[in-house]
Amino acid sequence: MAVPEKDHHRPGSEVADPDHEVGELVGRLATSGELEPAERRRLLGRLAQALSTGAKKARANGAGRGRWLADVFLNIAPRIPIRDLHTLSEHHHGLTGEELADDLVRTAQKATMTVGAIGGALAAAEFAAPPLLLSAPAQLVAETIVVAAIEVKLLAELHEVYGVRVDGNGTQRAVAFTAAWAKQRGIDPLAPTSVSLALGAATKTALRNRLMRTLGRHLTTFGPFLTGAIAGGALNRIATKKLGQVIRDDLRVKQPVPRDQRKPEVDPGRHDELEG
Repeated sequence: MAVPEKDHHRPGSEVADPDHEVGELVGRLATSGELEPAERRRLLGRLAQALSTGAKKARANGAGRGRWLADVFLNIAPRIPIRDLHTLSEHHHGLTGEELADDLVRTAQKATMTVGAIGGALAAAEFAAPPLLLSAPAQLVAETIVVAAIEVKLLAELHEVYGVRVDGNGTQRAVAFTAAWAKQRGIDPLAPTSVSLALGAATKTALRNRLMRTLGRHLTTFGPFLTGAIAGGALNRIATKKLGQVIRDDLRVKQPVPRDQRKPEVDPGRHDELEG
């Protein structure tokens, strides 16, 4: 099958397959590794094109934007790369505990700030463009999806740092972390329904509302000159920092007690002997 030639004249001009490439693009944009600004802009442009195509299909099927956004995110959630504790420590110069958590939040803040700045700058550049050239809405939807993915990744990896293990297969855990992000709280490992009910109606509503709030925040960056870039970066950085603090406070409470600090268990039979 012939591969269509890429347009090398403008970043993001490649046509992304809306059914298969969205997850891959979001996964690459959500990774902790450094991406060159031009490459990040190119990937964000491709993602915007893919999401624009998907949005047109959703409108044709009568789906609202909020419901469509939630469906898209649930579909890509299992593709978000989540690292285990050992890998996290390796990638963050051997840090552990609170220092590792600090570094994870800082890294996520930098990532969402960069995405917000790029999205805001593109929106600002297109603010005065002719209506037919205006593609900012799709760009801001792409920004919303990527920022949400970065924050879900942060939330999941903070669970690793604090030793709060979430059971289930990859998809189940991804959905559980997404549900936790929608509600802005950590997962209770002792709640047997925390994973099994993650796809319930209430969770889907919470996810839809959270994504629409995030999109609304990004719509405020739609302004002239460089105001969009500045606002986009700052708003994302503040929101990610707040999320990190809330989740860390929550996980410290849920953190399992180390074995050497647990109270010794007394065998009932032995207890009776001591009583006698």
